[in-house]
Amino acid sequence: MTTTTERIGVGAELRRWRRARRLSQLELAILTGTTQRHLSFIESGRSQPGRAIVIRLAEALGLSLRERNELLTTAGYAPVFSESGLDEEALRPVRTALEQILYGHLPYPALVIAPYGRVVAVNDAVEVFTEGASPALLEPPVNMLRLMLHPDGMGRRVRNLGEWGRHVIENLRARARRSPDPRLDDFVDELAGYVPEVPVGPEHLGFSVPMRLASADGELRLITTLTSFATATDITLAELRLEAFLPADQDTAELLRRRADRHQ
Repeated sequence: MTTTTERIGVGAELRRWRRARRLSQLELAILTGTTQRHLSFIESGRSQPGRAIVIRLAEALGLSLRERNELLTTAGYAPVFSESGLDEEALRPVRTALEQILYGHLPYPALVIAPYGRVVAVNDAVEVFTEGASPALLEPPVNMLRLMLHPDGMGRRVRNLGEWGRHVIENLRARARRSPDPRLDDFVDELAGYVPEVPVGPEHLGFSVPMRLASADGELRLITTLTSFATATDITLAELRLEAFLPADQDTAELLRRRADRHQ
């Protein structure tokens, strides 16, 4: 009975992921290097996939390392990818490199975030984001996404909150569509409640939406870049994102330099 349950489980999971990726059985079979008939047998539970093909299927489906481990476990195999604590010795070189990157990005804000927006590390320039924020939003672990959109955080200072906030929300929704997660869905719904509705006009810029942030020194116009560790084999590292903000104009660059000089 146990074997039958495992077969049905992994087949159903593969079918769910294949449909989420909008792939036919033939397309996934070609990407994996197997036959449509074999894949059909796996999905229906008539064939138990070997460990190697489960790994190939997970890779072809573009699953995250955590999702690949879960698929292997569902198929009855041991996980492949480790999950270290960020403070463990194995990731010390990574921590050192991240600290150097954060410091090197000064006087512009940069931070490292874990899933759901949890802040892992920041540089000193991030203080421009915490200016005037409610102490409740700054209690560790700080959630940067909530801080950015909440009316008691940056939300009241972001002058284009409707447009820029929608840009943040849509990125999160795209991630949720790619990796379905009820917890992320609930979080996105919460954040969406902080963002006012705005019509999409002819000047809508899509992903190219600079944040216009009011500060004690004047308005900042910031664009953001996201960096991930695409070749990581540790789940913790693979799930980290480095978010670096850059000035969208010369006035913002000079303002941030003056703030940095003053704080030094």
